[in-house]
Amino acid sequence: MDDQLRDFIHYLLVEKGLAKNTIVSYERDLKSYLKYLKSEEKISSLESVQRTQIVQFLGFLKKQGKSSKTLARHIASIRAFHQFLLREKAVGHDPSVHIETPQMERSLPKVLNMQEVENLLDFPEIKDHFGLRDKAMLELLYATGIRVSELIGLNIGDVHLTMGFVRCIGKGNKERIVPIGKTASEALEKYLNEGRGKFAPKKHKDEALFLNHHGKRLSRQGFWKILKRLAQEAGIEKELTPHTLRHSFATHLLENGADLRAVQEMLGHADISTTQIYTHVTKTRLKDVYSQYHPRA
Repeated sequence: MDDQLRDFIHYLLVEKGLAKNTIVSYERDLKSYLKYLKSEEKISSLESVQRTQIVQFLGFLKKQGKSSKTLARHIASIRAFHQFLLREKAVGHDPSVHIETPQMERSLPKVLNMQEVENLLDFPEIKDHFGLRDKAMLELLYATGIRVSELIGLNIGDVHLTMGFVRCIGKGNKERIVPIGKTASEALEKYLNEGRGKFAPKKHKDEALFLNHHGKRLSRQGFWKILKRLAQEAGIEKELTPHTLRHSFATHLLENGADLRAVQEMLGHADISTTQIYTHVTKTRLKDVYSQYHPRA
């Protein structure tokens, strides 16, 4: 069973080209699934697994207090695993076929209003190379709506300031081109001309666009620490996530009349239903504005 899991993870990595974080999530879910089958159900072969065992595993997770979202993620992992085994003829049936995914309450993404965005973007002091880098990162995130993983994955060659776009690699190793505005372009140009060279020696070979104080590619955790510090110093009290500027980018575009399909393409969403969550955000904000300002609300 462990060998079959290794084969599946290799398939996700090599053939499907999934992101590292996605593969880690699949592996974690399936390890807990196999552990349950061995210890609780005394199953030593995946050929023996029936729908009943999967349902009981989900019940086991639910008793542990796992959310509907976590259960749905486990079901997706288990289903993909059993489908893979069936295609590879490692088993003769797929016990996950009729497993229903639980209904999930879709929480609305947290967004900053325009004033909060202005406060955050204007806060980095550009008196040194750290300030130039932080300013360029925040401006680029809000200008493009790219994910933090895509931001830190950018190389110098991915930025085309004269033509006004960046090239990034998103989920599933898919490439997309996203336009950038004048403000972000100016911040990037200043960082490249005056800031980036101070993070690394001249002979440094790393092509990463954003570097840490060691001259290496900035990590996701490193960016998250910078964002939290700047938000705190800028007096933003809302709870932030690494995706906050991405959510704000999409919401503000739609509020100002942008086409949903265009926003979908810029965000790199495979399914437009994922983008539609932002239309709910804009409606909620409209209700808040109405309640606040209408005299008879």
